Amino acid sequence: MKNKKHQLTRWKLRFFAWLIVSCLLLLVSNGWFVNLTSARIAKPENGCSSDYKVALVFGTSQFLRSGRPNPHYYGRIDLAALLYQQGKVQHLLLSGDNRSQYYNEPAKMQQDLLERGVPLEAMTLDAAGFSTFDSLKRSQAIYGLNELLLITQHYHLPRALFIANHLGLKTAGCAAEGPEWSAMRTVWFREMAARLKTLGDLYIWQREPSVLGEPQPLKF
Repeated sequence: MKNKKHQLTRWKLRFFAWLIVSCLLLLVSNGWFVNLTSARIAKPENGCSSDYKVALVFGTSQFLRSGRPNPHYYGRIDLAALLYQQGKVQHLLLSGDNRSQYYNEPAKMQQDLLERGVPLEAMTLDAAGFSTFDSLKRSQAIYGLNELLLITQHYHLPRALFIANHLGLKTAGCAAEGPEWSAMRTVWFREMAARLKTLGDLYIWQREPSVLGEPQPLKF
């Protein structure tokens, strides 16, 4: 009986030690991401950088699981159209998931941007942007880009900018509108875990994109 209690106590101690270490890693990694990237993030009302010819727009689903419109998607689309119309960027690289003929994030973004007045020739579709890393690596390896303005929500930008810096890309972030914090808690916690995973992808597993291919340098 005593042995069982002793084993249970040791198991609990190991669990709590693991929990404490995990929390510390989350906090440290997130602090590192924010400190390295915060100076390169702006909101449209404060003046996003106009030093970049191309903006990379990260794809996401048009609808939430509930079936309602996804504010993350429309925030990115509206901002991309605004920056193009203001002359702050000349071209939009629309990168996202194209997992089937029924789900194509870049094609949907293009359709909605056309409706917002962005001409077809000002957009390029990257249908193999299955992750933040894939989108950034492909922008460099496939499309020959070394300087980009990144368009996504504020919570996502530190990770995107961190990855871009690791790849040697010159980037700045322009934060799109999104839901209020009260509706974003789960998203924020997922993002914190994703930042920690990114460190493993970049420095331990040395991740490569899911799909590469022949270079197709952008011409515009």
